[in-house]
Amino acid sequence: MASLFDKQADVYLDARPRYPSEWYSMLASRTLRHSLAWDVGTGNGQAAIGIADHYEQVIGTDISEAQLKRAVPHAKVRYIHTPSSIMDQELVSLLGGENSVDLVTVAQAVHWFNLPDFYSLVTRLLRKPGGVIAVWGYNDYVISPSIDTALKRFHNTTLPYWDGNIRYIFDGYQTLPFPFESIGLGSEGEPLSLDMPKDLSFEGLVGMLRSWSSVTTAKDRGVDLLSESVVKELETVWGGCDVIRTVTYKAFMLAGTPKLEN
Repeated sequence: MASLFDKQADVYLDARPRYPSEWYSMLASRTLRHSLAWDVGTGNGQAAIGIADHYEQVIGTDISEAQLKRAVPHAKVRYIHTPSSIMDQELVSLLGGENSVDLVTVAQAVHWFNLPDFYSLVTRLLRKPGGVIAVWGYNDYVISPSIDTALKRFHNTTLPYWDGNIRYIFDGYQTLPFPFESIGLGSEGEPLSLDMPKDLSFEGLVGMLRSWSSVTTAKDRGVDLLSESVVKELETVWGGCDVIRTVTYKAFMLAGTPKLEN
């Protein structure tokens, strides 16, 4: 799975939307302490850097070395490569031991994980009481009726090439297992809806589409989903390559704290 993101690391860095700073403030207000946060699947470190405004130290981990090489440096963020072969106990030790983490975040990545194993590890690591896990993602965007329709057609061509539990993203985490106690920011079966506005150029749009793992997988199989003709069609409906448009990404979040044992 890491190879999917190794191949698109440069495109990914430039293409994806920025998570609003208000999200990090919102999450920080829910944890009792602000010593250590763990950003899992950190990629280029976007979320880790945002979290660092509120925590003394942030550890960002990722399975992809290529992504981590492009992660933005920050004095309070430490990036660690965590290959799929790493043992849970080694991760626990790297993160300071059980009951040591105040906040765990996963941005647009939890659907790739072995969820039972990951949630068990998170429960071991989070402070009790007062530790919080938050997972979020986005699966759609609103631009204009004609552009939205064209992008929907393109999205349909990618469906055979998605890997992982991508259905969780497609349904907005409504069916994502999330065995944690609600803290008022979405709960299992009822994710919190959030919007992410972003001004986007046509070049940025194409970059975002190229960053999709399905597009990379298709290309590896000899199928160019973003052929010259497809890009030209999208450019026409966009209104030209020089036009900047406001895109509203439709996001969703689940946040909670470990359930107390009876």
